Parts: sequence; C-alpha cells; structure tokens
Amino acid sequence: MTAAALALVLAAALAHATWNYFLKRARGGAGFMTLVAIVAAVIWAPLAAGQWIHEGYEFRLVHLWPIVASAAIHTAYFILLDRGYRSGDLSVVYPLARATGPILTIAAAILVLGERPGALALAGAALVIVGAYLLTGNPLRLFSRDRPKGAGFALLTGCSIALYTVVDKIAVSHYLIPPIVFDWACLALRVFMLWPIAAWREPDALGDAWRADRRWIVLVAILSPLAYILVLTAMVFTPVSYVAPAREMSILFAALMGAHFLKEADATRRLVAAALIIVGIAGLAVG
Repeated sequence: MTAAALALVLAAALAHATWNYFLKRARGGAGFMTLVAIVAAVIWAPLAAGQWIHEGYEFRLVHLWPIVASAAIHTAYFILLDRGYRSGDLSVVYPLARATGPILTIAAAILVLGERPGALALAGAALVIVGAYLLTGNPLRLFSRDRPKGAGFALLTGCSIALYTVVDKIAVSHYLIPPIVFDWACLALRVFMLWPIAAWREPDALGDAWRADRRWIVLVAILSPLAYILVLTAMVFTPVSYVAPAREMSILFAALMGAHFLKEADATRRLVAAALIIVGIAGLAVG
C-alpha cells in the first residue's frame, strides 16, 4: 500500500470512528438516518457536481447497477448499525462490525476480483482482524446465547460492509465513476429507500429526529460521506484487499472514544488489541 493510500485510509478511519461516536450519542432511528442522507445529499451536491464537470464524467446506463446496489446495501448497513447501537455498546458493536467486513471482503477480493495480496499484507490483515475481535472480549462468546448485546446486528452489519465494499470497488475502479459523484448518487437514492421505512414506523419520524438530534444529524451528514469518499479515492488505485483491513484503524479511535468519553471499561484488553491493529497496519503498508 502506498503512503498516499495509507494517509487517505487513516484519515477516513478517524472520520468514520467520529461519526459512529456521534450516532451512538444520538437517539437514532430510521428518521435520524433519513435526515442524515437528506442533509448529506444537499451538503455534498456542489462537490459532486464539481467533480463531475472537472473530470468530464460521462454517465452510462450500466453505471446504474452499482449505484442502485450500493444504495440498497448501504441502507441495510445504516439500519443494522443503528439497531446495534440502540441495544449494545460502542466498544462491542463497532469493532465487531468493522472486523467482520474485512474478513469477507478479502475473501471476495481474492475469489471474485482476482486480487493476490502478498504474504506480509495478509499477515497484517490477520492481525488487524484478530485485534478487532479481541476488543469485543471473548470471541467464542459471539455465537453463544450469552453473546454481548448488539453482537447479532454487528455481524450482519459486517456482512453488509463486505458487500458494498466489493460493489463500490467495481464502481470506482472498473467503471471509473468519480468517487464523490458515486457516493452522492448513492446518498440521493438512499433517501428514497429510507424515507418510507421512517414514515411507516412513525408518521412524524423526521420531525421528531430533527428536534431531538439536529446537531448529530449535521455532523454525521458531513463526516460519514467524507470518510467513505476518502476510502473510495484510495480504492481507485489500491487493491480492496489492502484498503478494507487498513480501514480498521478506526477501531482504535473508537476504542479510545469509548474509554474516554463514554467511560467504557477494560482498558488493558483494548490496548493489547489496539497494538495488534497498529502492527497489522504496518504490515499492510509494507506489504
């Protein structure tokens, strides 16, 4: 992985952990996620238009399938993630979701995209994933009846991460859809997917969410697209089997936020897990 790609991914990791912390602090719900998509689509529209014009992007009908697929998968991702945070802790749901995604993404990158990461990069990815699972406590509990609260939603969130990562890699590197344009198109489409869900659950879901969480809505609307646009930019010139695990540096940031701001316990285990993640990131950078 090049220094430029690593810098993009690490900046994305910090932005990603931060908006997840904000989501955990908020009341959440389908109305919240719908408003995030609406506000983000408005905020990022000028940049998307600018990139479209600057790069001379030419839309083709075949580009619709990755846009629709990514929007649908991201809709499921946000709903599952929000449900996980309503029932579990940040330090459980976040690392578990983020660690599950790369495992499946690397497998898909090798089997579907034909990528062949080096041995050192694979070893680094393995350390990142092991460290992420250690942050959740005993990994053997994940599939038992006494698994941590929110673990089921976190595992499903990880599956959605793997799916959209592969689809989005194809969009930006094969079809060459500009990253900001692609992310904005998915955002705009996601509004129409989330709105009916919010309205079905509660007629005034959007109004209630805005009155309760407008500050968090705006912050998440800025940081969530920013984090993923940085990742998409890195994927334009970097194999997805390198980018996906490197993103998990966000787990370290989330663990620190959980310990410092949310006063979550067991700092020793988290430091050991974080050390494994850092060593894994180094392996990815060298490999």
